Amino acid sequence: MNKYYVLDYKLFSVKNGERKLEEETSGAEPFVFISGFGTTIPGFEKNIENLVKGDMFDFVVPADEAYGEYVAERVVTLPRPEDESQFDLRIGAIIPLQNEDGNRFLARIVGFEDNLVKLDLNHPLAGCDLNFQGTVKECREATNEEITQLINSISGGGCGGCGGGGCKGGGCKGGNCGEGGCGNCK
Repeated sequence: MNKYYVLDYKLFSVKNGERKLEEETSGAEPFVFISGFGTTIPGFEKNIENLVKGDMFDFVVPADEAYGEYVAERVVTLPRPEDESQFDLRIGAIIPLQNEDGNRFLARIVGFEDNLVKLDLNHPLAGCDLNFQGTVKECREATNEEITQLINSISGGGCGGCGGGGCKGGGCKGGNCGEGGCGNCK
């Protein structure tokens, strides 16, 4: 069964005994997702699967069930782009990359050397345990329409780029944006 969840939470990263607030949702913009589609980290879904509306939660997802361990070999040095106007080339900036197979991914700039740029391909929370604290605002079986909309958004269809502002211009088909049809539409 695929469940439709609406959650408010705070996310803390935990590394070397230090906690840092990374993200916080609010009643106005809760976290909405449907279970069973791999759209959340595995440890997160495992910890909420038996919760119901009104339940509070406070759990830790170990790094290996979140974004994995930090891998030093994922820090690489590449030539600076010929046309730097396409990129925000400053330390800490996140830039899009594509490998020879056409797979897209993000990298964080961590340094420069002459005509080279040093990139970290690890997820920013790699190597961190994640502490989630929050409340289940809604939990019910997902409708066929909600599942269809999720599948369309994952496959690049539906909602005209929902989450990227596509709904603000009426991008969602069927007029579901005003009803939160994509989960991310405002």
